[in-house]
Amino acid sequence: MPSTSGGYRDRRRAESFGSIAEQYDRARPPYPGALLDELATLGGVDVLDVGCGTGKAAVMLAERGMRVLGVEPDAGMAAVAREHGVDVEVGAFETWDDAGRTFDLLTSAQAWHWVDPRAGARKAAGLVRPSGTVALFWNVHSLAPELRGRFDAVYERHAPALAGRTNGLASRGSSSADAAEPELVAAGFGDTRTRHFDWQQRYARAEWLDLLATFSDHHLLRRPTRESLLSALGDVVDELGGTVTVEYSTLLLLARR
Repeated sequence: MPSTSGGYRDRRRAESFGSIAEQYDRARPPYPGALLDELATLGGVDVLDVGCGTGKAAVMLAERGMRVLGVEPDAGMAAVAREHGVDVEVGAFETWDDAGRTFDLLTSAQAWHWVDPRAGARKAAGLVRPSGTVALFWNVHSLAPELRGRFDAVYERHAPALAGRTNGLASRGSSSADAAEPELVAAGFGDTRTRHFDWQQRYARAEWLDLLATFSDHHLLRRPTRESLLSALGDVVDELGGTVTVEYSTLLLLARR
């Protein structure tokens, strides 16, 4: 997975999701209900969801009585979000025209690592109302050691450039939060804190491969390489009984205005 400090500079990866927007919407996991419940108690109802993607977090916020506006750089992803009833404006957050609007809560689910952390924090400071909150969160996953070892061997054979990244998402949340927090503080936010929400999800073979194919480093592999990699990973899942159990820990970073 991309390094958080520079991931936002890799626009090819950052903007690679639109061509698979429907698959992304289908395959990517949701966020813990308890996390969204907590955000709904922070006060105020006007939410800006940065990098809203296909609207997975925005929909969950709207279900809790929030008024959500999404900002999404990819028109294809935004189109799927609109199908879910999300109001979305297309543009890169750092240069998006806010037209003087302000919000009680700014969220970014699985997306802030694609935002320039310094420019994003400064932009957020002008958008979040006094006593409002920035809430950045990431689903990070881990696999049992035996399963991880089996998968790593497949990556070594079929996609050596991705070798050792079976648990690549496990470090993204903490590194992304570490990069974001000092920039938020420098921009005038305080009372920063992090929380973890632990949960589990089981995937059938097809569901797991569907999910992997939405990760930017997998999606951007040459098609023959990607297909051989996914097929071999699927064989491992079959050998282990046809399902993969994934341990998730969703990391939430909160900062108050």
